[in-house]
Amino acid sequence: MKASRAKPSRTARADLKPAGPLYLRVARALKDEIVGGVYPVGSQLPSEDELRERFSISRFTVREALRRLREDNLVSSRQGAGTIVVPPRSSDVYVHDVMSINDLLAFAIGTRFAIESVRMVSMDGKLALRTGLAGGQEWLSVCGFRHKDNVEAPLCWTEYYIKREFAAVGRLLQRHTGPIFPLIEDLFGRKIEEVHQEIAATLISPALANRLKVKTGTPALEFRRTYKMSDGEIAQVTINTHPASRFRHSMTLRRVKR
Repeated sequence: MKASRAKPSRTARADLKPAGPLYLRVARALKDEIVGGVYPVGSQLPSEDELRERFSISRFTVREALRRLREDNLVSSRQGAGTIVVPPRSSDVYVHDVMSINDLLAFAIGTRFAIESVRMVSMDGKLALRTGLAGGQEWLSVCGFRHKDNVEAPLCWTEYYIKREFAAVGRLLQRHTGPIFPLIEDLFGRKIEEVHQEIAATLISPALANRLKVKTGTPALEFRRTYKMSDGEIAQVTINTHPASRFRHSMTLRRVKR
């Protein structure tokens, strides 16, 4: 017997949460309904045509939104059977899909950053090696733990290093809930054009182990992202340290047409 399907009210584009590309906003709206029980496990999502009409979007946008839900392990799709809501994986694992700079926005918006410290630091030899920045310069350091809703243990330890020229953003961070680099763009009129990411394996230090609720020496993934402006100047470096068992990184690669 097919599980019943609820019929939510029509949602216009203007009613979608504003952050991120349109397909991601549609995916979030459907995810909220899945989590909220509008579409229970085993139920079928509306057809592509129904979703197109409901959100006033193209078929391509519908398919991209459904792809995102599949990658988040919320639904499965089969030819002729439609899209079915599947049992969720453990909530202790955070899946982060990256295809563009906008997806970095989605990561920060979907979590909460609890700031521990905001201060100016000098890039000594050890810190310069860790960040990839030139030694001897002063940068604004913002550190804290990032949390996911309804999960007790922190998602990761986060370190921001912001160019001294943009250090004024530090005064706004206690009231700011989203990612920091759009704040730099808005305040100073400088556009972030490129983000270079490096991923390394590491071990959780004694200083972080208790706060992350893991044992000292637990395997971890360390993400270092370097944010560059159009002239190649570095505006910000971010380092996220994730216990390996709580995080899965997903990246989509497509063949370049020649």
